[in-house]
This record gives sequence, C-alpha cells and structure tokens, in this order.
Amino acid sequence: MKLFGNLLAGAAVSALFASGAAAQDATVKIGDLSWTGASAIAHVIEAVIDGPLDSEAEIVTGLSDGNVIAAGMDKGDGSADVYTDLWMPNREAIWNEYIDGAQTVGHNIPYLGTQKMYVPSYMAERVKSVEDLKDPEVAAMFDKDGNGKGEYWAGDAGWNSTRMWQVKFKSYGLSELWEPEILPDATFKAQLQTAIQREQPILFYYWTPEWVHAAYDLTPIEEPERTEGCENVDLEKEDWLEVSNFSCASSDAEIFVAYSKTLEKRNPPVAKFLSQMQLDPDVVNEWILKIGRDGMDPRDVAEDWVANNMDTVNEWIN
Repeated sequence: MKLFGNLLAGAAVSALFASGAAAQDATVKIGDLSWTGASAIAHVIEAVIDGPLDSEAEIVTGLSDGNVIAAGMDKGDGSADVYTDLWMPNREAIWNEYIDGAQTVGHNIPYLGTQKMYVPSYMAERVKSVEDLKDPEVAAMFDKDGNGKGEYWAGDAGWNSTRMWQVKFKSYGLSELWEPEILPDATFKAQLQTAIQREQPILFYYWTPEWVHAAYDLTPIEEPERTEGCENVDLEKEDWLEVSNFSCASSDAEIFVAYSKTLEKRNPPVAKFLSQMQLDPDVVNEWILKIGRDGMDPRDVAEDWVANNMDTVNEWIN
C-alpha cells in the first residue's frame, strides 16, 4: 500500500508539473493596434515573453479593433489576450464592461498621457489660446473647403476623444466658426506633413507620447484651467453632444496594458508580468521615435531595449 501511495503521489506531482509547464507554454495572443505607441509596447511585451519568460507570444496581424480585442479577453479562449495601450477615459465603455463589470480583464499600473489641441509653431503667435479661435479671421485661415468654417482634426471615428473635442468646441462657443474633420490617424498624419512642408495653417488634436512631437515643432493651444463642474460629459448617450459640457483643459489620460485574467491559469508567469509592467512615457516616446520617425523594425527596437534594460524587465517579471 505504501508503494502504491508513493506511486500516486509521484503521479500527482508529475501531473502538476506537466500542467504548470503546459500553462506556461500557452501562446499569448497580443492585439495589433494601429498606432505606433501601441505597436511598440506590443513588441516589447512579445520580446519579454519570448525571451526572459521563455514562453511564446504572437502579435496577431489584423487584430486591431479594440472592441474585438476586449471581447476576446473577456471570452478567455486565447483568441485575444492583451490590449497593449488602453487609453482612459477614451475607452471607458470597455473598462466599465470588462474590468469593473465582468471583472474578466486585468491591468497594470498606468502611465500618463496628455491630450491637447495643437498648431505648428509657425502659427503660435497668431493662435495661442481658445480665445483666439473665436476670431472669425482666425477661423477663416483654417477654412479649407470654402464653406465659411475653419476645420480642425478631432480624431478617428471610433475614438471617444473625437466626440470629446466636438463637445469642447461647442462648450467654448466655437460651433459657428469651426467644424471637425473626422479621419483615420494615418490620413491625418499625411495631411500634417504636407501642411507643415508648405507652412499652411492646420489645427488638430494630438496626444503624448507620439513621434509627431519630435518630428515637428508643435505648440499646444491654451485652454482654461480645470475647475469644479467644467467637465460634465456623457459620450455614450444618443444625444451626447447636446447633454455634454467640457469647458476646460483635459486632465492627463491614464494608459494601461490590459490582459485576460484567464492567463492567471493558462500562463501564470505572463499574467504576473503583465500586471507588474510599469511603462515610462519618456521611454515609450523613444520607442515611437525609432519606429515611427526613423523607420526601424519594431521587433529590433523591442529586442534591443529588453537586452539592454534587464534591470527594469526583472522588476516586471519577478
């Protein structure tokens, strides 16, 4: 009986190790978000998992819809495990449904990003603040289609920040003079490059960290300081523009790495790493510069950084 008991115990230990190894070897599926910062973070996560963690990760080509990634993390079937750059409050609906609501998605400690309206610095003397945008002569300088209103880039169609800027322009009393352009980020960047090469007026929303701030000399538009009640928005309501008010500067955004909590069982070392990963926005900006401005391969940038910054990586994984 003692021999049989020892055999059972040995079998149990073997099964436990086999189960742990299988869990640690589960391939982690990383979202392929379209902007450069998200891509840089995705490749660093992949490099850490494939390297120091001795596991396996895959950036899933074309998995670029944040809602699809979030639904996959919630499902927990391994179709989508990591949302690399979750901006809050821009993605509040995802946060409310899966992190606070279903509690199927975890996250790390965020880094901070800014959200402002910019002009090229050659326009900064003429356009310094929101008050300057109330001048019809200023608005006319930005009127590209001749309809009597100046255009500003508010963002992509899928972003809450795009609605936010429309609320801001309404709240500042600018709706009669200005109208939003709602275009994909890549399309806007091409417009920005052309405008700056020709020193043309262009007004646009942008955020940090991003490589455009290193590539071009940009100046933010001054907005009123934040006061109690200056921001009262509900961007999910059908009549979001009418019921919302936002008449002050935006607070800094919190930007998270989010992951499926099923990784805690499917690949515990990776789940621990993702929960402890703490990004420095200045470092993220360096990655973005090398990839977005200098054209370096994001895999090379990530692997070089991991190899040269193992003290930081060890803080994330241990």
